[in-house]
Amino acid sequence: MNTNITLTIENGDRLNSIEFEKLSHTIPENIKTELINGVVYMAAALRYEGHGLPHSLIITWLGFYMANTFGVELADNATIRLDLDNQPQPDALLRIKKGGQSRVSKDDYIEGAPELIVEIAGSTASYDLHDKLQVYRRHGVKEYIVWQVYSRKIDWFYLHEGKYLTFEPDSEGLIESQVFPALVLAVDSLLEYDLAKVLSILQKHLNSDRHSAFVQKLNLNN
Repeated sequence: MNTNITLTIENGDRLNSIEFEKLSHTIPENIKTELINGVVYMAAALRYEGHGLPHSLIITWLGFYMANTFGVELADNATIRLDLDNQPQPDALLRIKKGGQSRVSKDDYIEGAPELIVEIAGSTASYDLHDKLQVYRRHGVKEYIVWQVYSRKIDWFYLHEGKYLTFEPDSEGLIESQVFPALVLAVDSLLEYDLAKVLSILQKHLNSDRHSAFVQKLNLNN
């Protein structure tokens, strides 16, 4: 009888977060592995235009905001401990470093719900728009962006009285965060991969009084 069998994680396994963390070391770091409602999801190979390129645009947009907003932090594919059944690994998250909803644990995991989460999805069939959306809603993620690449659509949800509603772009095609003042997205420009225009519009709003007031408020917590 072979007693040297090593347990590992497989797609579709049903685990709690304690079991998930104990076995997570058996998975190569380059494989995205999440626990959603007690079910393990492992990402297949990621496509360039379907994920890699739009992911880089989102990270650049949020990184530009972080660079100009002391007290705000951006993370790329960081695991979040939400509860015993949920440890998602979102494509991007933006959090308030001090005084926000989340914290960094002693063993270097995010615990609690970040203020903003972004996921890159292939289409409306993705679990990002179903199971994960409900998990984020229940845990109080204040804003949730899903870029459906093949559908050429971006949904920006915001939490209102326990439900997710969607922002509608204004007359100029812009959406602004309610949580992070001056975090403005030129939706059509991003869908066209016009990063220069996306950042130019963001920079304009970063020069506003509302952004300055937000940074001053954050600095009071540091």
